[in-house]
Amino acid sequence: MRAVHGMWSYFKLTFASAVMLCLEIWYVQGLVLISGFLSNPTIALDSLSICLNYWTWDIEFMLGLSAAVSVRVSNELGAGHPMVAKFSVIVVNMATILISVVFSAIVLVFRVGLSELFTSDEEVIEAVSNLTPLLAISVFLNGVQPILSGVAIGSGWQGLVAYVNLATYYIIGLPIGCVLGFKTSLGAAGIWWGMIIGVILQTATLIFITARTNWNAEAAKAIDRLKKLANGSTLERLVSA
Repeated sequence: MRAVHGMWSYFKLTFASAVMLCLEIWYVQGLVLISGFLSNPTIALDSLSICLNYWTWDIEFMLGLSAAVSVRVSNELGAGHPMVAKFSVIVVNMATILISVVFSAIVLVFRVGLSELFTSDEEVIEAVSNLTPLLAISVFLNGVQPILSGVAIGSGWQGLVAYVNLATYYIIGLPIGCVLGFKTSLGAAGIWWGMIIGVILQTATLIFITARTNWNAEAAKAIDRLKKLANGSTLERLVSA
């Protein structure tokens, strides 16, 4: 029974994390599904799929840094070092922004060459080239958004971020993308603009939440959770470590 003591608290955090991440992943996959209903679905699907491949490679890189900052923030809060946690957030965001600038520049410079790695169809290459500026914007946003999500996981805000994702992606971003994609001449670019607007709103919200965070209070909450889940001697060892 002691082995499963406190399991419910971990389960709630785990479930909230799963919902938070699934809402992001399903949204991107939904864009591909929706693009199949455009007037020229073959070109739209081909161009979106190629761009999303590069977006996925970039997001996987950033998710590694997101996991790192999540662990670092949670460890420092649990150890009672709120200022170290805050400093870690600043450092990793500065680093990822610089990396994203480089990745965005690569996407813009090699906009034709990147598409030629996937296809020799001139029409698809042109469509991918037209989407490349939007891809560069998304790559740059990936330098902030996944990191802030990692900070949220490390701080235990998963439930809050799940609601933010639901509102910005599905209530705001998706309808805007559908209107721009189907009611204007933008097509696939309009659907992508919807995603960018959703990500911008999500990122702005997470920046606002993070900037207003009282890290001393978050550290106190982490210590309180430790007190509830560990006995006194275990807590002393954890804090001293």
